[in-house]
Amino acid sequence: MKRPVVGVIATSHQVENRHMAQRVGERNLQALVDVAGAMPLMFAGCPGLTDVDHLLDIVDGVLLTGARANVHPTRFGVEPHPAHEPYDERRDAVALAVTQACVERGVPVLGICRGLQEMGVAFGSTLHPEIRELPGRVNHRMPRLENGEPHPDHAVIFEDRHDVRLVPGGAFAKLFGQEVIRVNSLHGQGILEPGKRVVVEGVADDGTIEAIRIADAPGFALGVQWHAEYDPQRNPINRALFEAFGKAVKAGKKTG
Repeated sequence: MKRPVVGVIATSHQVENRHMAQRVGERNLQALVDVAGAMPLMFAGCPGLTDVDHLLDIVDGVLLTGARANVHPTRFGVEPHPAHEPYDERRDAVALAVTQACVERGVPVLGICRGLQEMGVAFGSTLHPEIRELPGRVNHRMPRLENGEPHPDHAVIFEDRHDVRLVPGGAFAKLFGQEVIRVNSLHGQGILEPGKRVVVEGVADDGTIEAIRIADAPGFALGVQWHAEYDPQRNPINRALFEAFGKAVKAGKKTG
C-alpha cells in the first residue's frame, strides 16, 4: 500500500551569503516516515514557487515546521522591530494561506512551534515577540552557555523543561490520555491573544499557550508550541501526536 504524502513547508536560507535556498530539518521528515507512516514532500515557503491549491491537490496533509525566523508583526497589526528579527515574510505568505486552505478543505494540518504561531495568526491571533518579557513568564528559549552560544548537547537543548496542563476532556487530553504532560521548550515568540477560532487546549505553568486546535475544522487541525519532531520515536507524548496525524492523513488519502 502506498504511503500518504505529507507536504512539509520549507524555510528560506541563504547559503554562503549569496544563494537563496529552501530547507527543512530532517527530524521533521524522519518523524513523518517513522511514526506517521507518511512520505514527506518538501515544498517551498515562497509564494512565487508554491501554488497552494495545486499543492493541496497533491498532498494528503501538511506539516508546518518550526523555524528560527519570527512571523512578521504586520501580520497581526504590530510594528516590526530589529530586535525581533529575523523574519521570513515569504514563508508567512505561504503558511497562512496553506493553513486557511487546509482547514477549509478538511486537509489534516499539524503545526509545530512556529507552525503553531502561523496557525494562530491565520485565524486571528496576535503574537508576542518575546514571551519571556511578559510579567510572570519564564525564558522559553533554548539553553545557552555562559558566552551566549547555544548549548552543544542536543539532549540538553531538547530536554523536557516544563509541564503543560491540558483542558480536561479536550482533544489533546483524549489524545495523550492524561491532563498534564512535560515538554521541551525552544521559542521566543508565542500567542498573546488567541483568535476567535483558536481554541487553547494546553497551557504551560507560566501561562504560555502550548497547544491549540482550530474550532469547527472538518479535519485534523492541531498545533503545539514544543518541538514534537525531536523524539517521537521514543517519547510517548510526541509519538501519540504524530501517530494521530498519520491516522488522519491515511484516512483522507487520495486515490491513485
